[in-house]
Amino acid sequence: MRRALLKLASPTAKGIVSLMNAPDDRKGSPDRFGYSWERFSELTPEQEIQFRRWTPQLSPERDWRGKAFLDGGCGAGRNSYWAMSYGAKSCVAIDLDERSLDAARRNLARFPTAEVKKCSLYDLPFRDTFDIAFSIGVIHHLDNPQLAVRKLAEAVRPGGRVLIWVFGYENLEFYVNVLDPVRKALLSWMPVALVRLLAWIPATLLWGILRLGFTPLEYLRLLRAFPLRHVHHIVFDQMLPRTACYWRKEQAVALLEQAGLCEIDCAWVNEVSWSAIGTKPIAARPSSAQDQSEE
Repeated sequence: MRRALLKLASPTAKGIVSLMNAPDDRKGSPDRFGYSWERFSELTPEQEIQFRRWTPQLSPERDWRGKAFLDGGCGAGRNSYWAMSYGAKSCVAIDLDERSLDAARRNLARFPTAEVKKCSLYDLPFRDTFDIAFSIGVIHHLDNPQLAVRKLAEAVRPGGRVLIWVFGYENLEFYVNVLDPVRKALLSWMPVALVRLLAWIPATLLWGILRLGFTPLEYLRLLRAFPLRHVHHIVFDQMLPRTACYWRKEQAVALLEQAGLCEIDCAWVNEVSWSAIGTKPIAARPSSAQDQSEE
């Protein structure tokens, strides 16, 4: 037994254990979302409305102009598109599935300083590079969200900001405790084409209920103005992932705090989700006594 423990503590064994505990990109369902973005990649006015709601702390008129940003999990590139259209200087938009990347390249083709790159959030090669890093609708699908947010924080310069938009738990208790277990047990493993077909059933029912004026939440009031095809895409997006987390406000804030970010502002979006933004601290300047000693 002692020999086995010593063997486990050896450098080689530690490397194997580390590899076994490495986050799994596949659990983030890039292949399933790639299937979705290949079929719903066009830009629409409704998507800009969503982007502005997901990023309430960032003003289109003030906070994007002249900034370099990172889009962590860009999908079809729609969020990068709106930020670039607000005057951002440049962007790097990353994803893993080639279908998502192709859609993003098409949508961002008009911006010569927009780069679309195949890369995992876990393996970002950037340090102290961007003014803003954001990840919208991605972190809650990941195997290791803490690592992903830490990588986003490393990518921004000191004084730069990191924003995440994630599913909330508040007001979604019934969905999380009753409907989401069905998604996890059945839909997350079904062929994605079949899930897309099945999604028309709840999407059509929801769209009809919205037409009748049943809108007790702000999110439903927003969806009421969307065409059926967009509502279907949203419902399909909820049904297809392998992993989905729903976080309370304090949990969303903790993700940024654990990444070393400060000045955190967490906004309640559509009464069902959280947009949390934090600032990367600027290193304290050494005192005059320290300066003299270093000289």
